[in-house]
Amino acid sequence: MSAYITHADCLRHEMVPGHPECPERISTIESQLSEAGLLDRLHRYEAPKAEKKHLAPVHTARHIEEMTNSAPARGLVVIDPDTAMNPHTLDAALRAAGALVLATDLVISGHERAVFCNVRPPGHHAERDQAMGFCFFNNVAVGVAHALDARRLRRVAVVDFDVHHGNGTEDIFLDDERVMVCSSFQFPLYPYKARASVPGHLLNVRLPAGAGGREFRAAVAEAWFPEIEAFKPELFFFSAGFDAHREDPLAGLNLVEDDYAWITAAIRRYAHEYAGGRMVSTLEGGYALPALGRSAVAHVQALIA
Repeated sequence: MSAYITHADCLRHEMVPGHPECPERISTIESQLSEAGLLDRLHRYEAPKAEKKHLAPVHTARHIEEMTNSAPARGLVVIDPDTAMNPHTLDAALRAAGALVLATDLVISGHERAVFCNVRPPGHHAERDQAMGFCFFNNVAVGVAHALDARRLRRVAVVDFDVHHGNGTEDIFLDDERVMVCSSFQFPLYPYKARASVPGHLLNVRLPAGAGGREFRAAVAEAWFPEIEAFKPELFFFSAGFDAHREDPLAGLNLVEDDYAWITAAIRRYAHEYAGGRMVSTLEGGYALPALGRSAVAHVQALIA
């Protein structure tokens, strides 16, 4: 079976009015999954809060302390021009990271085969010592570190198809060759930090503005698939951002739902070959709500097929 993890706290984190990273992202996805009949096929879990022991492998003590101490009792605390905390943000961020710990345990223990975490705030921009780009803790990195250090896996892959480069995930695992980070993104575009690819470790696919599904599929097939076959990951994580969709207002790629289904199905085949089918996916970007819901449905359908 497969699972779905979320928590009501993820709806309570809000930034300035009109901010694209809004609570409606969670409810839109859940509504679309329900209408598609997918929630009936998923075991539902409440996301626990990540503990300091889960955050410490990927974030410095200074960063954890700063995020904890910055949480306001009222109003907003601005972290950067795009990123702010309200009184519920810290709880939401801990739930978002904790969802990845739970999801990792569920698939490694064999209780579930694949898990989708419908949580926010997102995480892949959060670096070891810095919150940025709507992100406070790096959720997927927390899950990866838990798989490696607590659950003793040896090789883990992260597949990040968000339109923005997952600079935080790259920063955290830059020197850890147990982790393969496969990232596709529009370039140049925020956060303008992408390093050159490192075979067998960091696989960055830069796509120009205007690129669509044909270019995306050809580029990732060439750059990722032979490397995945050589690396043979024991667990796959998705940083599932849907803001490369052609309807999304924050970027300029032209993917559609079928492209998300395609990449998910391709990784699912590798997961069955090398990882016993084990996959964990967590929400990153995606800001055109109707397209976000449809894209998440396509992704989850392929994930649990």
